[in-house]
This record gives sequence, structure tokens and C-alpha cells, in this order.
Amino acid sequence: MMMAVKNSLKSPFVLITVFVALIAPLLYKFNPQQRLFSVEELALHNGTDDSIPILLGILGSVFDVTKGKSHYGKGGGYNHFAGRDASRAFVSGNFTGDGLTDSLRGLSSSNVKSVVEWRDFYFRSYKFVGKLVGRYYDNQGNPTKYLKGAEAKAARGAQLLEKQKTEEAKQPSCNSKWSQEEGGEVWCDDGCPRLVQRPQEIALTGKMSKRCACFKEDELNQPGLEVYEGCDYLAKTCRV
Repeated sequence: MMMAVKNSLKSPFVLITVFVALIAPLLYKFNPQQRLFSVEELALHNGTDDSIPILLGILGSVFDVTKGKSHYGKGGGYNHFAGRDASRAFVSGNFTGDGLTDSLRGLSSSNVKSVVEWRDFYFRSYKFVGKLVGRYYDNQGNPTKYLKGAEAKAARGAQLLEKQKTEEAKQPSCNSKWSQEEGGEVWCDDGCPRLVQRPQEIALTGKMSKRCACFKEDELNQPGLEVYEGCDYLAKTCRV
């Protein structure tokens, strides 16, 4: 038995793991602002060891979330974020398996914008302690093309959202209400309800959507205006 233990300690992987576990608290204590974390090092800070801080990564930035231990610690509702960079999960809602990844591939500009906003939230609310070497930062701590690309896509999303708001402000939105008993209803104080495409939405979310807008009678001949099913052409109120 003693020989088996000794042989297991000779394994490079075991030795490295033990070494990292021993020095992690010291590295964090003496140089927290300049830390460059490996994936393996960050994984140690998953809330299972009370002697070291609870950390999470988002877009490669690492934050100390120990003050939120009730949420991020073992058994907490957000513990799946601890000890890793699960950037995608902040918008996907997939907290298991492949969902807990830092890859944003295939996400819309609106979703990437939301991930960047989550990162900004952590900068405001928790202590920034370093960077995770990998997808978003290289081994010198410099941002990679993936981080620059994500930030550029988020900025584009913000521009498109602002443009959409500006365009939609030119055409008043319908009033609306809904109840379980009566269903939905849209109406206009001045004009008639029409469904119209939101042209910026495809770039923002990757999906086309429509909204209800109010048009005066002399504007109803514009192309692309859709009358609600079962609603009179000049009605001011429509059931939906």
C-alpha cells in the first residue's frame, strides 16, 4: 500500500495538482491584481475550499465573488459559475454540460452585448483579480482577437439597438393589455393598429420580429403594413 502511494505521488499530474493547490492561496494573497490564471488554477476556486476565495470568469476577466458566497458557494444557486468562465451561460440559460463554456460562437450581437454588460456588472459589483489565459487573453495577459471581436460585436449591437429605438420612435407603438380571462388587445388613441417588421431585429437577435404600431388613415397604404387577423381595416382596437 505504501509503495502504491509513493508511486502515485511520482505522477507528474498529481504533483502539479498538489503544488498548485498549495501555492494558490499564496499567489492570490501577494499578487492579486496581476494574476494570470490557467483553467486548472481557476477551477480550484469553485467554492469547495473555504481557505481560498471563490472566483468566476467572464470573457476572460476573473472576479472574486466570495462576498456572494451564499449564491456562488457550494450549494448556491449560481455555483455553476464558480471556478470557470461560463460566459455563454449568462445569456443561454444552459447551466449544464456544454452550456458552461466561454465560447460565444453563433450568438447574436444582442446576446453578445448582454454578456459584455454582465462583465461590466461584475466590474462594478465585485473585485477584479486577474485574467484567464485562454480564449480571451494570451499568456502575457494581452487581449486576443476573440475578445476584441466580442467587444466589437457588442458595440455593433448597441448601435443597432439605438438605431431601432430612433426609427421606432418615429411611429408610435400601440397600447396593449392582456389578461387570462379576456386574452390580448391592442389599440391606438390616434390611428389604426398595424403589425410592422422590425428591420434591425434580424441583425440584433438573428430573428425577424414584428411590433404593433399606430398609423393614421392616410398612412395605411404604405407597403408592409399587416392588418390583425379578424380586425376591421379602420378599427382602432383589435383582439390578439
